[in-house]
Amino acid sequence: MDPIRNPYAPGAGQRPPELAGRDEQLRAFDVVLERVARSRPERSLVLTGLRGVGKTVLLNALRSAAVRKGWGTGKLEARPDQPLRRPLSSALHQAVRELGHPQQDEVDQVLGVIKAFAHREAGPGARLKDQWNPGIDVPAARGRADSGDIEIDLVELFTDVGGLAADRGLGIAVCIDEMQDLGPDDVSALCAACHEVSQSGLPVIVVGAGLPHLPAVLSASKSYSERLFTYQRIDRLGRDAADLALTAPAAGEDASFEDDALAAMYAVTGGYPYFIQAYGKAVWDLAPRSPITAADVSVAAPEAEAELAVGFFGSRFERATPGERDYLRAMASVASGLDEPLDDADSVPTAAVAAVLGKKPQSLSPARDSLLKKGLIYSAERGRIAFTVPHFGRYLREQG
Repeated sequence: MDPIRNPYAPGAGQRPPELAGRDEQLRAFDVVLERVARSRPERSLVLTGLRGVGKTVLLNALRSAAVRKGWGTGKLEARPDQPLRRPLSSALHQAVRELGHPQQDEVDQVLGVIKAFAHREAGPGARLKDQWNPGIDVPAARGRADSGDIEIDLVELFTDVGGLAADRGLGIAVCIDEMQDLGPDDVSALCAACHEVSQSGLPVIVVGAGLPHLPAVLSASKSYSERLFTYQRIDRLGRDAADLALTAPAAGEDASFEDDALAAMYAVTGGYPYFIQAYGKAVWDLAPRSPITAADVSVAAPEAEAELAVGFFGSRFERATPGERDYLRAMASVASGLDEPLDDADSVPTAAVAAVLGKKPQSLSPARDSLLKKGLIYSAERGRIAFTVPHFGRYLREQG
């Protein structure tokens, strides 16, 4: 079939042609936007899930919904080696610009607070820093969001930004991807700021996305975080939604799938949105004609798997040291060696991994901690770990 007309889009965070299976989340967020804009109490939102389930795509879709309502929005991606101040300042600068305001003096005042927040380094004895400019032309404010204590400053910043939005009868949405990579002080400050604006009824919400252990990260920071956010687990698609993700884009190009082909696609993709796009692209390119058959899926699957092995699985595996790779292989072995083999998304006991390697669990702590920091595994409960990437265990077992 014509590869130029191929409708499938296997890209990191790239919106698929059909955002299937997420209608419930989109509808719920529309309610949140309306409630916040009307000064009704509402919680910020946290999306959690494995790699490849479409968290970033959904995060972008929620941000677009806020833009359509006239809200000011900003987005940032958390990084473990980068404090929150600079990326958050840029995100809020964009949000204020999108929001607009008839009173320029009030806008300039808030922009000055954002600039002061960006220039202040956290920690005792911090001084204003002018080496980095967030692109704000107004002078930095004094005495507001510039104490050097990230929690105090962020509370003041959200309060001022929320007040500006409230004057317009609109809101501010801050979208944070890879939220689990925020530092402990930044997580604590973010929770405190969300708590304050919630109590004050200000129209500011945070929409975060991260790996499955993100709720545990937030809970370890502030005990009230369970009541501060609405948590939504984003999982693989069910059969109907997975079929729709394939058939709707194909129909737009006057093509179709046979029922057996759809069943075969669900079997190889497991319903994970990224895999649906990756296999969909390969099948389209190699199928001779429409309708696409189960035989076409069988022919194209090795090509899709070869591409995933390099770009999706292999790039992550290469980030691990030899010792860490042994640990990952042992995890895959434990998952497949049980009487009822686990899906790779399920957790395995750390003690069982140590037993496969013939070592004590304590001696493997450095490798495990490093893999946690690299985002290759996660631990949602004590003594158990799981892959952050679906089908990663299968990939490791096939590599031998």
